[in-house]
Amino acid sequence: MAEDYRGMAIGVFELESECICFVALDAAAKAANVKIQAVERNRLKAGACVKMRGSVSDVKAAMDAALDAARPLTKIVSHTVIASPSEDTETAIRMTIGK
Repeated sequence: MAEDYRGMAIGVFELESECICFVALDAAAKAANVKIQAVERNRLKAGACVKMRGSVSDVKAAMDAALDAARPLTKIVSHTVIASPSEDTETAIRMTIGK
């Protein structure tokens, strides 16, 4: 059964290394009260994208920890925090998971 993330902030980061994504998400999960929604491998490159959910302050703290852990190990491709995703954005996020 899929978890309901409505009303939660989302943090998304993409790194050039799938392996380092796990190092980064581990740091994120230890730094703040976030749930890892998805880890998606980039099929064209060696990297991956992580989506994590929680309160705005927890997602921001987790993002900082993830990026700090990743920065010396791999290239950070992109990252963002959306404090209050719209319903259309939530739909788009669900559509990308598992693709």
